[in-house]
Amino acid sequence: MQRLTDRRGPDTIDELWVLEHDPVFTLGQAGKWEHVLFPGDIPVVPVDRGGQVTYHGPGQIVAYPLFDLRRLGIGVRELVHRIEQALIDTLARYRIDAVRREGAPGVYVGDAKIAALGLRVRRGSSFHGLAFNVCMDLEPFARINPCGYQGLAVTQVLDCGGPGELPVVAADLIQALCAQFGFVATTAEPRLPDSADA
Repeated sequence: MQRLTDRRGPDTIDELWVLEHDPVFTLGQAGKWEHVLFPGDIPVVPVDRGGQVTYHGPGQIVAYPLFDLRRLGIGVRELVHRIEQALIDTLARYRIDAVRREGAPGVYVGDAKIAALGLRVRRGSSFHGLAFNVCMDLEPFARINPCGYQGLAVTQVLDCGGPGELPVVAADLIQALCAQFGFVATTAEPRLPDSADA
């Protein structure tokens, strides 16, 4: 993400990376270690995104929008708003009523957070992104104060009556993100960077 962002030119195509992570806690730039309560055997990795601490693991969609915001003609606030709306629209497909909260980026169902955002913008381009709970073990969230909020409840698509299949939800999320940003999705083969790219 960082290399792609640093090497972007005006004609570099926008990308959306969609994946699952092995179990990991990530701590944003402003993150406070006091919000990591008892991580146990799950590693804690400081990262250069915004936000506090969150958990990533199997059964969760992580999506990294690597977008040229200048070309899109939007700022960070609009980027966050459109990502949240894409998540809300995806959940609406499953008749799940979700909302955003002022001052607390992410998407909520009732009082429980179902998707977290942690972004970074450099040279007018976004990286890092969103984590969307679909069908996962939610227990690790009890080992932290999610997003820096003590006792914040978390939920997932399956528990709210939606599908538990990641490919189904990922396809719907990609479609919703494309609608928000005016993109047409084309699938690219996953590729790890060559050592020469490092």
